[in-house]
Amino acid sequence: MGITKLADLIRSDAPGAISRRDISDYSGKVIALDTSIVVNQFRAATPTLSPLTGLFFRTLTFLEHGIKPVFVFDGKPPREKAAVLEKRAQAAGWRSSNRTGTASSETKDYFNLLTLLGVPYIQAPGDAEAMCAWLVRTGTADAAASEDMDSLPFGANVLIRQLNAKKDSEVTEYSLPKLLEILQISHEEFVDLCILLGCDYCDKIAGLGPKRALTLIQEHRTIENVVLHIKRKTHPVPHFWKYKEARNLFLDEPQIVTPELNWTEPDEEALVRFLCHDKHVKVERVRSRMEKFRKTREEREKEKAAGCSRQTRMEDFFRVTRKREQPVEAADSLTSNTKRPKLK
Repeated sequence: MGITKLADLIRSDAPGAISRRDISDYSGKVIALDTSIVVNQFRAATPTLSPLTGLFFRTLTFLEHGIKPVFVFDGKPPREKAAVLEKRAQAAGWRSSNRTGTASSETKDYFNLLTLLGVPYIQAPGDAEAMCAWLVRTGTADAAASEDMDSLPFGANVLIRQLNAKKDSEVTEYSLPKLLEILQISHEEFVDLCILLGCDYCDKIAGLGPKRALTLIQEHRTIENVVLHIKRKTHPVPHFWKYKEARNLFLDEPQIVTPELNWTEPDEEALVRFLCHDKHVKVERVRSRMEKFRKTREEREKEKAAGCSRQTRMEDFFRVTRKREQPVEAADSLTSNTKRPKLK
């Protein structure tokens, strides 16, 4: 679900925090992707196509654009999310949701695929959105990519939506520092706003719309103060409301050492053995896609040699990206050098 109507609220009250980009603008950038969102997109758009095959195609397209993807997988979900997960499991026709965080056989196939593609992945200790945001906050990644808006309250300075790897698609980019500046609230106050709007970790105050919630936070600054200034008859506060627990989930740092990320060349022969021999994907399909991948890279190299490309050097692409000592300050976009204020 993410944050209820947050995207609508930003469009109406802080449009300056949104920019439209082309996928090519992210060349040379490290993008942390919420893998469950990517996989679910494939399931919804192409039910007859294996998500594993879809991940293979999309990852190569990211690499062709010079993007350095790192795929983040959900770990053990927080207990506050149990009710939401059960509803999703019922809607999907599953017996129960995975609350252990143990990688399924399907997830292990994704791990294997990404390893053979030479692309790093991370198993988050909790929600993938929190880990994606943490990678951005620590400067390990330049942006988080997800269709859910949770990455913003988790603290991702840059959130990308509609990063679907199509050449003619328009990517939507959200700047958290700009958003906080326009709304004149701190990051902590923004988290309280998101809880009032409705999140995955607790109930919300009934009948409280986005505009009213924003006004109340701007005037009173905390949920505790907001509760003192609303009419309980029209806006009843939930019993045993766990808003403090939700607040802590958004603000606490993931209990994990920020990893070093390494990209290497894809292993075509191993990919053929895995996808074709083990997973029964047609050999011609894998071979032709790898051939296209090589030709696309060669064309990019020729463009760079002719001075016609903005892309980074290919030999610089496959290298270790080390954790930066200080968080990167978000800019007007990932392609600008203008510094923006840090989170309040």
